[in-house]
Amino acid sequence: MSETPRAAFFCETFHEVNGVALTARQLVAFAERHEHPMLAVHAGAALAQYERGSVKRIELPRGWASFGIERDLGYDLHLWRFLPMLRKELAAFRPDVIHATSPGDFGQLGAILAHEMRIPLVVSWHTNLHQFGGRRLKKLLRFLPENTLNGVVASAERASLRLILRFYKIARVILAPTASQVVWLRRTTGKPTFLMTRGVDSELFHPRHRSYTDDVLRLGFVGRVTPEKGVRLFPRIEKALLDAGIRKFQIVIVGDGSECEWLKSNLRHGVFPGVLLGQQLAAAYANLNLFVFPSRTDTFGNVIQEAAASGVPSVVTTEGGPQHLITPGVSGYAESTEESFVTRVVELAQAPEKLRQMGEAARALVSNTSWDAALAPVFDAYRYCQSEQRSAAPSPKLRAVPNAQTP
Repeated sequence: MSETPRAAFFCETFHEVNGVALTARQLVAFAERHEHPMLAVHAGAALAQYERGSVKRIELPRGWASFGIERDLGYDLHLWRFLPMLRKELAAFRPDVIHATSPGDFGQLGAILAHEMRIPLVVSWHTNLHQFGGRRLKKLLRFLPENTLNGVVASAERASLRLILRFYKIARVILAPTASQVVWLRRTTGKPTFLMTRGVDSELFHPRHRSYTDDVLRLGFVGRVTPEKGVRLFPRIEKALLDAGIRKFQIVIVGDGSECEWLKSNLRHGVFPGVLLGQQLAAAYANLNLFVFPSRTDTFGNVIQEAAASGVPSVVTTEGGPQHLITPGVSGYAESTEESFVTRVVELAQAPEKLRQMGEAARALVSNTSWDAALAPVFDAYRYCQSEQRSAAPSPKLRAVPNAQTP
């Protein structure tokens, strides 16, 4: 089908500094570049509307009934107040699909409108919310005995995952960031699941931004400085480096979050530039020797590709999406335990020539990873929904939807 579907896109985060917001902005920009009609509804500081080319954006402010999830992200229990306005906007826009990015407040708005107006719902998987909540709960209940704590957290994660999957099962189509998650979600939900990977700006993130010429080893992390990112491993890494006789090094933590103060108190070699954007962020990446990302909850890991484009190899864990973004032993390493993770970082810290070679390989690995190539399959998923809707029986809720292959 050659006709481009009209998509209404609902996203909890857009202006913030995180992977979901970056992907949302890139999807809207992709629609605008390719003149695909899109109505984007997302959070903002005030009620506002913007139109540019084929894209209209509506920003909705969270109000008095909101509570914080992150320092820059909330959940509004009273966001339903915008439903009447959005019904009119959708009736005027006439979407073929509604795309929600999570079961959050904006995703729920998109889902209820899709149900009311009989518009196919697409839901994309961006965050392992059950693991996210589990790490936060573990920090909150750390006074409990270890066995009790681990049991409580595991039970909470299982229960929250069941609830999350109930939301995803109401979708006509699901989008996932890696091939393994495509397979898992298709098997778990029984719904057609398409690949929605991520791109990287290889011109912005580039080795040419490197300015340091000294012999200081710089290890770096970029992202939310929060429990689910595993950042409390950095003091162990620092101790292991010192025990190995390495003295001239820095651990550069780019970002902000609830663990910043703890890290500042527990790292002698820590450098904390805060949140960086644009050229400053590109320079921070390029001046690293090794990117260290101990998160076990990330579904993809945009930062791994940004580091790679900057000519910096990564050490990641074997859980989540980042492990799929490196070639083990060539552009980075994926480690299964904290002990092997720390050991690998120390080993690479003692091998500057290997770091340089791996950095070149990392850059080559992402050289053709554009946002256009990454996001084009999203519109294939929209087209699938569009064709299914047109061929559906009068009561689409009763029609069995077969599993589809990823594009």
